[in-house]
Amino acid sequence: MAFVSLKAWRARSAERAEIAARLKRDLIGALGLSEADALAVNEIACADPGCPDMETIVLVMRAGAPTRALRIRRPMDAVDAQDIADLVQQDRSGEASR
Repeated sequence: MAFVSLKAWRARSAERAEIAARLKRDLIGALGLSEADALAVNEIACADPGCPDMETIVLVMRAGAPTRALRIRRPMDAVDAQDIADLVQQDRSGEASR
């Protein structure tokens, strides 16, 4: 196991938080969420065969509706405009996450 300095860990943590915040802002607008709704964006390890090492999970929590978990099969820093458009389409069509 490699040694990671506290300074390097804090820098990486801040960078990841900024990427997540930017993605969250983009998704809130794209999904048309209101102040009564909530959204969580997380990057997790994916153990499924054929899945990248990391994937982005988006929890859409609309007021009065069940929480939906949507998946982008890419790490947060690789998510692009097409991924967001695909996620919005998936949300609108009610498709289960693939």
